[in-house]
Order: sequence, then structure tokens, then C-alpha cells
Amino acid sequence: MNLSRKWLNEFVKVTASDKEFAEAMTLSGSKVEVTVDTGAEITNVVVGKVLTMKRHENSDHMWVCMVDVGEGEPTQIVTGAQNVKEGDLVPVALHKSTLPGGIKIEKGKLRGEVSNGMLCSFKELGLDQRDFPAAFEDGIWILSDDSELDVKVGQDIREAVGLDDHVVEFEITPNRPDCLSVIGLAREAAATFDTELTLHTPVVKGGAEGSLSDLLTVETSDPELCPRYSARMVRNVKIGPSPKWMRERLRAMGVRPINNIVDITNYVMLEYGQPMHAFDYRYVKGGKIIVRRAAEGEELTTLDGNVRKLNADHLVIADKDRAVGLAGIMGGLNSEIVEDTVDVVFESACFDGTCIRKGALSLGMRTEASAKFEKGLDPMNTLPAVDRACELVEMLDAGEVLDGTIDIINFTPSITVLKLEPEKINGLLGTDLDMATMQNILTKVGFGVEGDAVAVPSWRSDVLRMADLAEEVARFYGYNNIPCTLMRGQTTKGGYNPEQQLENRLGTLCRSCGYDEIITYSFISPSYYDKIRWAEDDKRRASFKILNPLGEDTSIMRTTVLPSMLEILTRNYNYRNKNVKLYEIGRIYLAGNGDGLANEAKILSMGAYGDDMDFFALKGHIQALLEDIRADEISYEPCTDNPSYHPGRCANVYAKGECIGVLGQIHPLVARNYGVDGELYCAELSFDKLMSVKGADPEYVPLPKFPSLTRDIAVVCDEAVTVGELEKVIKKASKGLLKDVKLFDIYRGKGIDDGKKSVAFNLVLRADDRSLTGEEADKALSNILTSLADELGAVLRG
Repeated sequence: MNLSRKWLNEFVKVTASDKEFAEAMTLSGSKVEVTVDTGAEITNVVVGKVLTMKRHENSDHMWVCMVDVGEGEPTQIVTGAQNVKEGDLVPVALHKSTLPGGIKIEKGKLRGEVSNGMLCSFKELGLDQRDFPAAFEDGIWILSDDSELDVKVGQDIREAVGLDDHVVEFEITPNRPDCLSVIGLAREAAATFDTELTLHTPVVKGGAEGSLSDLLTVETSDPELCPRYSARMVRNVKIGPSPKWMRERLRAMGVRPINNIVDITNYVMLEYGQPMHAFDYRYVKGGKIIVRRAAEGEELTTLDGNVRKLNADHLVIADKDRAVGLAGIMGGLNSEIVEDTVDVVFESACFDGTCIRKGALSLGMRTEASAKFEKGLDPMNTLPAVDRACELVEMLDAGEVLDGTIDIINFTPSITVLKLEPEKINGLLGTDLDMATMQNILTKVGFGVEGDAVAVPSWRSDVLRMADLAEEVARFYGYNNIPCTLMRGQTTKGGYNPEQQLENRLGTLCRSCGYDEIITYSFISPSYYDKIRWAEDDKRRASFKILNPLGEDTSIMRTTVLPSMLEILTRNYNYRNKNVKLYEIGRIYLAGNGDGLANEAKILSMGAYGDDMDFFALKGHIQALLEDIRADEISYEPCTDNPSYHPGRCANVYAKGECIGVLGQIHPLVARNYGVDGELYCAELSFDKLMSVKGADPEYVPLPKFPSLTRDIAVVCDEAVTVGELEKVIKKASKGLLKDVKLFDIYRGKGIDDGKKSVAFNLVLRADDRSLTGEEADKALSNILTSLADELGAVLRG
């Protein structure tokens, strides 16, 4: 939001410098981005009077002029312009002057004649025809020909033509749409500098011939989308340029002057923050305005010349036959104000902000009006704004205002009344202010205060509770005046939840084993399932499809992390990285509970290849992870039916009797699908199940008081019996005396029958409450051997 300080001074007198003004306004909550001096690029340019002119002796088109610039002696300036005559008042750029665009003017000689400066056109001063319609477009700017200009010789040109303004750019937060106006910022400035605010109540004389009710009717078919609609009519309009003071203010605020009627609507929008629109009455068919939703596929050509195809989500201003404007966004070309316009309808309405924002967004449009409406405007502002527009029409003699106003109120906001509680406000702010001080501050910003009851003005929809009142008090008491105090009360201790702690711990363990973390996309190509040899099963068909994918390669959400890991392993393999270990804690997306939402399960995936990697190395890493998180009853069972893994080098991982994942060598056919002729090893572990089997935090256990006994056994069993199965039976049969079991030998050869193998274990036995005797150890060993023979057919090796 730009603010002209000259315009601001009409409402509140502030003499502070630009720097002081910016600092004070920022501290009171209206953040200033930058302050611009509109004439900063122009220096040492004054109003001069041409006294005499004579032909240049060495040129057939140049003139040697003697110009009075208010410095006593006339100065000589050479010009090639042909529209200058003696007695004219013109802009003169003197020696060592500057013009917009960084142009520097210094004295010199033109074909032998000294020229102490330059006579300027209005374009050279950064102006155009719309700023000064009476100016001659080609040639020197003759100031004395413009009746609107009251200039004198020697006067700074910036002051003479209105380039002496200072424009402040504010960053207005979305909750303060009232500050998107000169009056709104004037309220803030008056409160900030504790200065009187002078507001003007529009006065409209009216008296034009005709009855408004006979000429115009308004219907709002969707009241919830149009809380209020105010309209007035002006007859016998005289289209022409706006006066100089209005053009100056519009230009300073960044708005291009067009003509008096259009400029009035823009002027009121800037002054009151209320967007307005002017319709040519002759194009309002049937004399009826209807505020309605657009018909599906309805078309409207807006003022920018573009044809807009609308739908039922757009709000339009229409007559009985067609739409004539896009409500709250832009008017229609079919009702534009043109030179021969006679009767004008001024519209000042309040539209639903959400509807306007969605409509503008769907059409790729964002206008000054839509930017204001989407933040939510004050419905009570429409009537003063349309009255102000009609007052300006009469002030500019631009037409005759018809008596009466059409004012449809579909929603009247209730007055919010809050209780002023000084103790709570002081407790919140850390201040010690009395009620009178708080009442005075709130009164300055427009609140109605009566005792401890505070009536919130209609334009302050952001003030809803005690904390908002406290903010108003703090803003204008001064944040820098609030004393520094130590923090009071209890604070919430931050930290990681158990799931985050486990995730961090797993990452640390993987990195300590030499694995590097990767992050992959959750969306994959359907062809990935073919590469890992998945059949057309339910898990494959359950993949969620993305509605607007970037391409076929990223069109579904993955139900397994294996293809993502294999893609990265393959990329490293192709880059000729010899030894690679990677891990990722990623999500898969499975069908939920029938609510249409996915079950986003986390999976710890590990992948590796290289000289130091085989099935047992990967199994050792998995074992280390599980032991570190204190999982119990860890075991591994062969898996031969997983199509993605080698049937002879794959195992399901169990803890506490629950399968928590799979590990093994990738099937050679899968590796070939990825263009790899070596061995790839991967593991997939369910994070949720790891969380469920995670043991309790370790507790201190004193060193054993009683000695342990060791026994070595070697048993002969079938080749198909795994070491894990043997260990499971040993632990079960020891009845609590076994403290450790370790494999130390597997033998096949002489003395062992074909299809058999000898497996040797070291057993550590100990009782916690007594010294274990040899007889007790032998009995426990006998139980173990008996169980091995009964359950697995493993017998003691002779």
C-alpha cells in the first residue's frame, strides 16, 4: 500500500521526517518498506521565463534564448525547439542539474554559442500526457499555457508541477484491510503521533432531474455473497481530464489518471479502501442490476479486452440479458465509460472475500479491487464511499447527481463489545498501566469506550478478544517502552517422542555399520513392479494413482521400498562405485480402513554390494540393530517364496515370535532387470514392528556373584536343520540356567554321513542364587540333548 504524505496531511498533520515517520509507524504495527521522494531524480531544475530569442548564427533551426531563472542576471540557453516564444514560462535544467534516468546536464557550447543549461519537455521530467493533458506533447513544455499551473520564475520545478511529494510504501498484513486506504493509515498515524484526526463527511447536493427508483433497480439473488450493495446515479456526465490535484495524488499512489469519472472511482478506492465501479447506464438493459452467480460457460469480455469463460463459482454484475461486470474483480467492456457517456451508475458494494479470491484465482486475475475484497471489507463503508464519489462529481462539475440512494443490506455485522480488563492486559504485557491510559489509547484508534466496555468499530474485524485489545494497547504505548522482565511460568520441555528416538537411533546404527542415508521419491512407475518380479496381486493393484502425475515414471505411490533402493544401488553400480552400503527410512502407501486414505507405513530398507558384502554380513548388521534396540527372541527362518530374493539366500526376520521383515540376496533375474551382473543384498524391516519389539531401557544389573560353568557340545543333524532352530531348542530346554550359547564350528566330511552336518556350540551355564554344581550342569545338558533329539533329530556326535 502506497501512501502520499501530502494526501495524508489532509487528515492528520505530521511534521516528522521520512525516517522518523517510518520508524514510528513500524513500531506501532504498520510496517514501512520504503519511502520514495517522487522528485528525487530531479535537481537544480527551475521555472524560467524566456526574455529574448534570436537565431543561432551557425544553425538554421536553433535559437539563442536569454532566460530569467530568478537569479538576477538572465542566463543564456540554446534550444532547437520551435514551439517556444518570448514571454513563455518553461522548465529550465541549469548547470549541474539531473533529470530522471540519471541524465546529467552541464553547461557547454552548441556550435560556438554558450548554453548554460537546457529547456525541458514534460517527458524529460518523467511525466506523460495523462499527467498534464494540456501540455504540448512534442517540444518544450510551456508552463504558462496550462491554466491549472500557478508558477513563478525561479520556483523549483518539483514544487511547481507536484513532484515534491513523498510516498511511503507499507506492508499491510492480511488481517488489517482497513489500512489499505488513506483514511485507515491516517487513523494509525494520528494514534502513533498523538495528533488530531480530521475526517470529512461527504455532502451531496443532488437535485438532478428524474427519480432513481424509476430509472434503476437492484436485485441480489445470492445475499450471502453480497452483504451490501449501494448505488447512486449521475446524469449529464461531462467526461474530461481530472484536475491537477487529483492527478497528482493518483500518480503518487501508483494509479494512472484516465478521465474524471474513472479517476473518481479510483480516488475513492484509495481514500476509503472501498473498491468502486462506474457503469454506463445506457448499457444496463432494462434499468436493472442483478448480482448473481455466473451461468456455466457464460462469457464476459472484461475491460482489459480478454474474453473470460465463467462458471457457477464466479459472481457477476448483470442486467436482465447479460453480465456487465465481474463482481469485485473487473468491469465489463460492454458497460465501459467512454467519451459520449451521458448517465453513470456508481456501484459501491461489499462482496464475499472467499468467492472473489477463488474467482480471481481461477481466471488468473489479480486486481487492486480483488486484492482488497479477498481480505474482507467493512460492509458499513459502502455508503460513505458512494456519497464521496458523488460529492467529487459535484466538486469537479462532472455531472448532476440524482437524489436518493439504492442501499441493499443483506448482512449487518453485530457490534463486538469486549470487557476491558487492565489486570489481565498488564499481566499479558508485563506493564503497569492504569485503566485511564488504556481507555485513552483505545479511543485514539476509534474504539468506543464506556467504562470497562469497549465497542469495536466495524472496520476492525480482527479484534475479537482480550488479547487483541492488549495488542492495541502495546502498539501505541510502545513496545520499546515495555520493561524487560524475566520469563515467568512453566515451559513445555521439548524433545523427541519414542518413534522419533527410535528413528534417530536406527539411523545412527546404520551409519555406524558403514551405511549412507538416501532419500527417494514416494511415487514410482508401475513398471517397477515388473522389474522386481511381482505378480498381479492385490498389493500391486492397491497402489494409489496420482491424479496429476509428472509422468508415467512417477504415476503411482509405492507399496514397497525395494525398487527405490535398487534404483540407487544400480546408479552407483553404473558409476563404478566398488563398495556401497545404503539405507533409508521411507514410507509405503497401503490401502487404509476404507476411508480412502492411505496407511503410510514406515520401512527401514538397507541395500549393499561389494567385496565385503554377503548374506551373513547383512544378517550380522541386522542382528546388531536388533540387539542394540534390545529386541528379544531374535530368529531367522528361510524364505523361498519371495520372488524378489534369491530362494536359497533369503530369510524372514523374527523377534518375539513376530515377523518384522526380510533380508537376503536379490534374485539374479531381478538384478539382471536392473542391468547388474553382480550380487545385490537388501533388507526390508517394518518400522512399526521394530517399535513394538523394542525392549525397555536398560537397567543396571550387578556382576554375577556366582561362577559359571561351560560345556561344549557337537550334535549331528540333517543338512536342512538351521543353526537358528538348534539354538532355539537349546535355550528352551535349559530352563533358565543357560546364559549364553555360541556357535563355533560346522563340519561336513569324514565320519559324517551324507546329508548330515556336525554343529558345535559353546554353552555358558550359571545360577543366579547359588553356585552351580557339576551334577546340575550335566542334568541341564542332558535335557538339552534330549530336546534336540526329540524335536530336531540332532544327536550327540560320537
